[in-house]
Amino acid sequence: MMKIRFTLLLLACATTAFAQSADSALPGKPAPTNMRSAQFPRILPDNRVMFRIEAPQAQKVQIDLGKVYDLKKDSQGVWTVTTDPVSGGFHYYSLLIDGVAVADPASETFYGMSRMASGIELPFAGRDYYALNDVPHGDIRMKRYYSKVAGAWKRFFLYTPPGYDTSKDRYPVLYIVHGGGEDERGWATQGLTDLILDNLIAARRALPMLVVMVDGNAGELSLEEAYLQQFDRELKQSIIPFVEAQYRVKAGAANRALAGLSLGGIQTLYTGVNSTDLFSYLGVFSSSWILPDQAAMAERQYAYMAANREKINRNLKQFWISQGGKEDIAYQNNQAMLARLKQLGIKYSYSESPGGHTWPVWRHDLYQFAPLLFR
Repeated sequence: MMKIRFTLLLLACATTAFAQSADSALPGKPAPTNMRSAQFPRILPDNRVMFRIEAPQAQKVQIDLGKVYDLKKDSQGVWTVTTDPVSGGFHYYSLLIDGVAVADPASETFYGMSRMASGIELPFAGRDYYALNDVPHGDIRMKRYYSKVAGAWKRFFLYTPPGYDTSKDRYPVLYIVHGGGEDERGWATQGLTDLILDNLIAARRALPMLVVMVDGNAGELSLEEAYLQQFDRELKQSIIPFVEAQYRVKAGAANRALAGLSLGGIQTLYTGVNSTDLFSYLGVFSSSWILPDQAAMAERQYAYMAANREKINRNLKQFWISQGGKEDIAYQNNQAMLARLKQLGIKYSYSESPGGHTWPVWRHDLYQFAPLLFR
């Protein structure tokens, strides 16, 4: 039965990407994240999305795009649906074929939700800050290194600014962490870090810098302190020494920043607040201590902050905390943390952007945070 079910999934999905032919009469436009020549999903002018899936053997087909939509089947075995308007930017989605979540062969896939998932990019006004513009472009590089902390080979992605290879200059470094269920590819692909930095640097709004997109997965995902401690050791004992030995970077806390989204924001809080002699800039995106699960850890950090308030306020040039709107799942915990920071007299900056716990918000966070660094 399992073999038959798996074969059904393959047959159901296989036609999605390859049986679509260009049709000028179709409304809207193919999503820019579609595989080459795939006509669906299509984006309508009001950001509704049309899906068409050829799966004649399937009994039920759905699209999970944050909201789950049921597709309707015609006599030819073609399933269709048009969604409600979807907010602009990048969103994960899945096909649900008879209840099994699979990636859509018609779309690019991205590592998110702890697996490869489909992604769709939707337009919106004001997205020029990550557009592919006619400006000097830096590079995204993948680098492998052996971690003595993990006892294994690992990798990070690295953004080098325009002119890095022909310059003898040394550069400051932003270390940035993805969210739970993602990995070091997140900021390089979903986050469009290179385009955001290219445009900011070209406009002279941000200083040229290296951005190290690290793997925040420190063993099996956990909210326990041991998980955060493992990442802390990996960053301090493996990643930073490797980067500073291999690349032309400026040393010292004034030339290092640490930021992260969601779980990466918790890792930034845990490592960064306790290491203001190592980092002068911290960015916490859509994150805070998760209550009540991490209440004890949070109280220990608040106690540390109370005892070291003057040192933290003196050492941190930016303690920048950002948040999506009230629909962001981290919103309430974030507000509770801000109240405690205010009570403790810890200086911070706060920014709130419309949107949920999604990449459109985090791209905008990087766009706002990067110009504040290394001034």
